[in-house]
Amino acid sequence: MASPTCRLVSLVLCLGALAVLLAARGADAARAFFVFGDSLVDNGNNNYLITAARADSPPYGIDTPDHRATGRFSNGKNVPDIISEHLGAEPVLPYLSPELDGEKMLVGANFASAGVGILNDTGIQFANIIHIAKQLRYFEQYQKRLTALIGADAATRLVRGALVLITLGGNDFVNNYYLVPYSARSREFSLPDYVSYILSEYAQVLEHMYDLGARRVLVQGVGPIGCVPAELALHSLDGTCDPELQRAAEMYNPRLMSLLQDLNARHGGEVFVGVNMKRIHDDFIDDPKAYGFETATEACCGQGRFNGMGLCTMVSSLCADRDSYVFWDAFHPTERANRLIVQQFMSGSVEYIAPMNLSTVLAIDEELERQQQSTLP
Repeated sequence: MASPTCRLVSLVLCLGALAVLLAARGADAARAFFVFGDSLVDNGNNNYLITAARADSPPYGIDTPDHRATGRFSNGKNVPDIISEHLGAEPVLPYLSPELDGEKMLVGANFASAGVGILNDTGIQFANIIHIAKQLRYFEQYQKRLTALIGADAATRLVRGALVLITLGGNDFVNNYYLVPYSARSREFSLPDYVSYILSEYAQVLEHMYDLGARRVLVQGVGPIGCVPAELALHSLDGTCDPELQRAAEMYNPRLMSLLQDLNARHGGEVFVGVNMKRIHDDFIDDPKAYGFETATEACCGQGRFNGMGLCTMVSSLCADRDSYVFWDAFHPTERANRLIVQQFMSGSVEYIAPMNLSTVLAIDEELERQQQSTLP
């Protein structure tokens, strides 16, 4: 019978062999992918929290292969899932999932949490959510776990070589500044000053992300927040977008792009890539039939005017053909709309994504990786 010392040595050798195996596999695998933000990109973290901001009950997920609600705010896949397809990788797991361990860590992680914003007081009505500062703390925690798994050098390479997606801002308007008439933030700031304030806070978030190793970050702007079914139900008689919320998006997005340009100039590269989500959505909203949609005003799942009142639940009115709707519920796109959105990520012109689209990003990064590999001994 082997002594305890022998058994310990064997265990250490096995763990070392596992680390080498995982590191080698990581070098050959699709690049890692990290996701931060709100409900547009949350893929299940809120399932593990006691919060009202969750999508873990039917009919969410009705068009997934097993028709199961996964925590995604969609009838099927969301934007990160579809980007993962283009990366040739499996979808990243929610960071809070107990399945995120071992080899799964090499794929990346999703830290997003429905209800959050740039500001920590955004989403307080949802109680227990993962504010962006905590998402970044989890990212640090992930890197420590990754280092223990594959070693410090390999972990640094994986993070620096990863693609990152961050989606914030919409809730800072919808669920903060405009949540109620004469909200605390609207009394504190005029709209231009509020935009300046949240962008100054966002700059700190993005700088922190850079300090944590992110070197290729897709930053989504704010979509047409005045056109979502929830806002139409509150403010529109005929399906016309709410002009005040649209004014907020139109003021915010160009200034976000300017911020990203400034950050890129400071860091001497094209680290941050801005995605004009409003411009992408405007195509569907201005002419839905040109994109195969029947409606861009009615939500597929909901109740009340424009199907935009309340939550999407089992007792909601549910459309039969999800592919003919831009919006799945009061705020979030259908899987088909998400696929068209990611098409613009991949091949859109600079009016949709700048300074370059994701296909160009991936081609440039692949060539840089090939050159680096060729110089290794």
